[in-house]
Amino acid sequence: MESSNGKPPQGEEEGKAAGSIGGYESLHRLLESNLPPELFKEASRLLLGLNCAHPLEAVSLPGATTDLAKAHNFDVQAFRFNADKEHMRQPRIVRVGLIQNSIAVPTTCHFADQKKSIMEKVKPIIDAAGASGVNILCLQEAWTMPFAFCTREKRWCEFAEPVDGESTQFLQELAQKYNMVIVSPILERDINHGETIWNTVVVIGNNGNIIGIHRKNHIPRVGDFNESTYYMEGNTGHPVFETAYGKIAVNICYGRHHPLNWLAFGLNGAEIVFNPSATVGELSEPMWPIEVR
Repeated sequence: MESSNGKPPQGEEEGKAAGSIGGYESLHRLLESNLPPELFKEASRLLLGLNCAHPLEAVSLPGATTDLAKAHNFDVQAFRFNADKEHMRQPRIVRVGLIQNSIAVPTTCHFADQKKSIMEKVKPIIDAAGASGVNILCLQEAWTMPFAFCTREKRWCEFAEPVDGESTQFLQELAQKYNMVIVSPILERDINHGETIWNTVVVIGNNGNIIGIHRKNHIPRVGDFNESTYYMEGNTGHPVFETAYGKIAVNICYGRHHPLNWLAFGLNGAEIVFNPSATVGELSEPMWPIEVR
C-alpha cells in the first residue's frame, strides 16, 4: 500500500513498503518526498538534464482521468516536453502515453485467467489515456503476462500468441474508439514459421489497423538470466512506422544499452523512439538517466 505521493504510509515498516527503492516506487518519488523544492529541482537537473533549458512542466489532467485513477487505484502523471521552435513550420503537439503495470492475480492461476485479469486491469488505464487525449500509447514489454523470462521455464511460452491474436484484437477496438495509435509488446508465436517465439511489438494504427511489427534486436545473456531460452534476436532490423501522429520506432528493453540501436532508428527517420521494458527498480533505475542522456 502506498500513499498518494508514492511514500509508504506512516507507521509502516520500511521492509513492508511496496516501493522497491527505499520504500518508494521510484528514485523520482524518493527525492521529491525528501528534498526541499529547490534542491529537488537541482537534483532533477543533474540526473535528467533540462528540456530546452527549462525543468519539465507538469500538466493538469481532466477530471475523467483522475476519477478513473482513483476508482481503479493507479498512479497517473503528465508532463510537457518542449522543442525548439522552427522558422518555417508550425509547432506540432503529440500526446504520448506510457503504461507500466503489475500482474493482477497470482502466477499459480490458470494462464488464461492471468491474461484476462491483466487485460481487465489495463483497460481503465487505457480509458484514462483516451480521456486525456493521448495520441500514441505504449504498453510495457510482454504486457499480457508475468515477466517470467528469468526462470528458464518453458511453460511460460503458453502466453505467446499470433500478431493478430487476442491482445491485438482487444487493443484494436480501443485504438479505434480513442483515435489512438497503440504500441503493444507481446510474446509472439509465429504460426507461419514453425511457431517460432519472438519478443515482438505490434504497432496498431488509430483506425484499428495493424501498421507493422518489430522484433527485439538484443537479447540479454547476463549470468543466469538468459532470454534466449525463449527467443532469439529479431529479424526485422530497425523499422520506422509512419503513423497519423508522426514517425515512431520501438527499441525493446535491453536494446537501450546499445547506442547504435538508437542511432539506426534515428537515421531511419524516427521522430519518437519508445523503449518498453519490464525490469526491476534496483537493477535499472540508476541507469535510466545515464542512457537517456
